[in-house]
Amino acid sequence: MEMPKAAEADKERFRSIVPAATDVVVKPMFGNLGAFVNGNMFAGLFGSTIGVKLSDEDRVLLESSERTLPFGPAERPMAGYAGLPEVWNEEGDGDDTRARAWVIKAYEYVATLPPKEPKIRAPKAARK
Repeated sequence: MEMPKAAEADKERFRSIVPAATDVVVKPMFGNLGAFVNGNMFAGLFGSTIGVKLSDEDRVLLESSERTLPFGPAERPMAGYAGLPEVWNEEGDGDDTRARAWVIKAYEYVATLPPKEPKIRAPKAARK
């Protein structure tokens, strides 16, 4: 499974469109980034593609009105996520407003979901 790494410019752009809310955490994931609220990822970066987790209704609206991309590895795209249109990534096309609006919509949706329970891991000695 191929895992593209995001360029620094992609990471900067991603951080610039993620809401600056106090409950948002942006953290690295496999050479890319993920944005989380209550432990649940609402937006992610996979190479240069930004993916958003939307309600079924909003995802259908986005996918029916724009040329979205699968989000994640081609062999196993992430269910429930839509990759924002590649054309929105083009430098200077001025579409960060649309990308930001969909990321905010994803944040608002995922913030309504139950908080993710932290995984309880066995002590290192028990894992050997």
